[in-house]
Amino acid sequence: MPIIENDAPQCEFLCVHPDTVDKIQAEMPSEDTLIDLSELFKVFGDSTRIKILSALSGAELCVCDLSTILGMTSSAVSHQLKILKNASLVTFRREGKTVFYSLADSHVNTILRQGLEHVNE
Repeated sequence: MPIIENDAPQCEFLCVHPDTVDKIQAEMPSEDTLIDLSELFKVFGDSTRIKILSALSGAELCVCDLSTILGMTSSAVSHQLKILKNASLVTFRREGKTVFYSLADSHVNTILRQGLEHVNE
């Protein structure tokens, strides 16, 4: 089996800093929490869902509005909205026969804004 070279800088000798390691281990979230966070970030890993969230950060929109903005079918948009709703990233309200979607809370907008800031640095 070939040896895989790692280009990441590494310590040149074994030197564990027990106080720092103990502090970080005590502060680490539980395994279940980290799995939930990983699943949340997977939802953000799709550009169509990011487009939907970006659009909803500007206004409450119905599926027809989102379909027009994104140039997608209502069915395709609805499929993505279901994923976003299941991840508690969007919420909806009914007004007659129309369903309006919006971001679930300010945290979603913060995640989007900070992500954009990061990629635009």
